[in-house]
Amino acid sequence: MGLFPFLLAEEVSVPATIDQEEVALFVSGEDGYHTYRIPSLLVAQDGTLLAFAEGRKSGSGDTGDIDLVLKRSEDGGHTWSEQMVLWDDGKNVCGNPSPVLDETTGEIHLLLTWNRGDDHEGDIIRKNSRDTRRVFVMKSTDHGHTWTEPKDITSSTKNTEWGWYATGPGMGIQIQHGPDKGRLVIPSDHSYDDPNGDVRGGPFEYGSHVIYSDDQGKTWELGGTIRPKMNECQVVEMADGKGSLLMNMRSYFGKNRRALSVSKDGGISWSDPVEAVSLVEPVCQAALLRYSWPKDPEGDVVLFSNPASTKRENMTVKLSRDSGKTWVASRTLHAGPAAYSALARLPNGEILCLYEKGDQHPYEKINLARLSLDDFQ
Repeated sequence: MGLFPFLLAEEVSVPATIDQEEVALFVSGEDGYHTYRIPSLLVAQDGTLLAFAEGRKSGSGDTGDIDLVLKRSEDGGHTWSEQMVLWDDGKNVCGNPSPVLDETTGEIHLLLTWNRGDDHEGDIIRKNSRDTRRVFVMKSTDHGHTWTEPKDITSSTKNTEWGWYATGPGMGIQIQHGPDKGRLVIPSDHSYDDPNGDVRGGPFEYGSHVIYSDDQGKTWELGGTIRPKMNECQVVEMADGKGSLLMNMRSYFGKNRRALSVSKDGGISWSDPVEAVSLVEPVCQAALLRYSWPKDPEGDVVLFSNPASTKRENMTVKLSRDSGKTWVASRTLHAGPAAYSALARLPNGEILCLYEKGDQHPYEKINLARLSLDDFQ
């Protein structure tokens, strides 16, 4: 059974819908944007909550005039600042927010991707586009009040043979244990040429990978890849005390299940992907968060959220007590249309889920839901 004997065990919990406080944080049609998509959530070192999203001006599609926007909350998400536009590059695409907090400095590093608004993903994959997908980073040293200008780091973080590229979307992590303690890790994905591939008619494929920094975000490097048929991904540090990483990925194997891979060297190399049999998905992004460690009162707790269905619906948060190997409790936030999500833990222990939600389709608004560990009892 190799590295993943736990994948043969099915989920034992029965999902239950809970009543939770929700706030519609980004609403389609407001503040000059047709649609908001791709949520990301981060708690700064001082407890400030940062909610990121893409503001899509002319439609709901992935290309065109897309800006990166932010709202801040200093009271745990009960009240919010006015919307800030962090990056507006005219008619081009600025998005895929993937922030990470350096707990040693308090600095927030926001990894992003850019492409021309008139270049489509398929053209970038086939390398028929006017430009390509590029990787950028911004930094805040004051808990998200102000940010540096976007800095292009494509040359050190993207293989020149790749076409498409996406950071996250979601969040990065800082390794807390083992020989790579302090490393900043951003889960990402890419497209690559494959004569046997079938992405968008092929011959192309998708793979997951990480980028990382060992010098507190001054420089970024390309880590290992996970192939084939892997895509948007999120990572969590496992509780072995050695800094091992578990990657949880959107999969194109055609079985409506997530996929998993493990790294024992801080993201430099990864095991072959395997099916996560208990994590049903409609081929969509998902969120992953370490809530607590074995030494904490709550024990080893990892949280996961996604549309737990073969369609983009049924936004569900699941709880694991073994670093994301198996899932012992599950709570449904919204049974209707839903898609991408992000998770965060507040200093008081509350759990927040920022997710795409609607009545007729999943992209009507981005809501912030609030729950606690007691909801999983």
